[in-house]
Amino acid sequence: MKSSPRLGILLALTVLATVTACTSANSPSAAALAWKPCPGSGLDPRQECTSIQVPLDYDRPDGDRITLAVSRIRSAHPGTRHGALLLVPGGPGNTGLDKPTEVGSKLPAAVRDTYDLIGFDPRGMGSSTTADCGITRDDLVTERFRGWPRGDGDISANIAVSRRIAQACNDNGGALVRSISTRTEARDIDSIREALGESRISAWGESYGTYATSVYATLFPQHTDRLLLDSSDDPNPDRVERGWNANYAVGVEDRFPDFAKWAAGPGNSDHTTETPDAVRGRFLTLAAKLDQSPLPWPGSELGQLTGNGLRQQLLDGLYSDKTFPALARLINAAEASAPLPNPQPLPPEQIVQQRTAVGVATICNDSAWPTAVSDYAAAVTASRTAHPLTAGMPENLSPCTFWQLPVAPRTVVTADGPSNILMIQNLRDPATPYGGALNLRNAFGARARMVTVDGGGHGVYPSPIGCANDAVTQFLSDGTRPDQDLTCR
Repeated sequence: MKSSPRLGILLALTVLATVTACTSANSPSAAALAWKPCPGSGLDPRQECTSIQVPLDYDRPDGDRITLAVSRIRSAHPGTRHGALLLVPGGPGNTGLDKPTEVGSKLPAAVRDTYDLIGFDPRGMGSSTTADCGITRDDLVTERFRGWPRGDGDISANIAVSRRIAQACNDNGGALVRSISTRTEARDIDSIREALGESRISAWGESYGTYATSVYATLFPQHTDRLLLDSSDDPNPDRVERGWNANYAVGVEDRFPDFAKWAAGPGNSDHTTETPDAVRGRFLTLAAKLDQSPLPWPGSELGQLTGNGLRQQLLDGLYSDKTFPALARLINAAEASAPLPNPQPLPPEQIVQQRTAVGVATICNDSAWPTAVSDYAAAVTASRTAHPLTAGMPENLSPCTFWQLPVAPRTVVTADGPSNILMIQNLRDPATPYGGALNLRNAFGARARMVTVDGGGHGVYPSPIGCANDAVTQFLSDGTRPDQDLTCR
């Protein structure tokens, strides 16, 4: 989503008006939920699942309802349990039902024992009521959906794809796609809180989940406990939603030197070149070559590795140091015109349809995008010069350029509310760059503290850097935050 231009007139909201508009009458009652073992394999056997019914449209609480799938792993020590920790997924368009299993195994006991870990699939996704725009298979291909320009910078094909996706969601998405927005997700979160019988809830948002959690903290401050924001988005809805692509222009440039230094390491079995500076030149040369002459890549979305396919692999590979070796092996094989490493297995088309529908609906319903195609073409040209690693994609148009559905009301993140937020952020994040996180920190004022980590990648906690890890663990365990913002190296 995972992270830049994303502006407009901000709607001024007071806490009183917000609380009045978002009353508990719109949420399910806290009657006993029917928990049962979760479907699927590889899950913690303690993870349980249930479902709740929420309004399709919170402005019509007595109208149609949809299902939200919810999961939990209960604290093994009820006597020391503090409450519930909701794990808010990123994206937009990621599932979260299995997060208690995924996250629980990584957490220190001091945190695990403090909470029931709660996961959920956002509306439109997974085991919740699902969204589907009926987008053609060809337009679901990441290279096309992401808006990578042609090798020479031409965006004609991007215009056509974006028009088709916007039209498909308008024609086929129905009321569910119309309902999807970050503001609606915040109301869904409060419905989950009430269904769990919690007067206040803690939350850990990652990536786009930090924005959803921030909107929740703004609309429902009285129901928040401890809020952890990991790898944060900008609080401006325009920058959040357009940053879904635009963040990569700065983020990839910030992060690439980490990969280049690693790739030039003499003791590295996937060594690519002698100096970090040479890694950049080799990558750009290879991408340009693949623009002209793609290589066969069986099992990938297009069955071949194009220049834009390599650029997309770079974006994905910069999220974690752990993915550096796979990226280096792909570059080395492509340079040698050797058989390419096997690509990651493709998800079922049904899942891709859901992700695309929810992702597009969120970024388009949250913010009105500019509609002048010529402005995007000029921005792409400028970006290709300023940020060649991403070749203009971050500034390109999207389905939102041609969106026909109404835009949701804006939520302004402010310093009004309890001081119960801790942010943690890498300095070199490819998807949610540091500048956006700093803007969110400033918007929250005294409500927040921020731990900056001199590291790279998307997603910080748990962290190998002791001072960062300790600060978050203490906050989640007993609510204690640092007295001031920290920088950890």
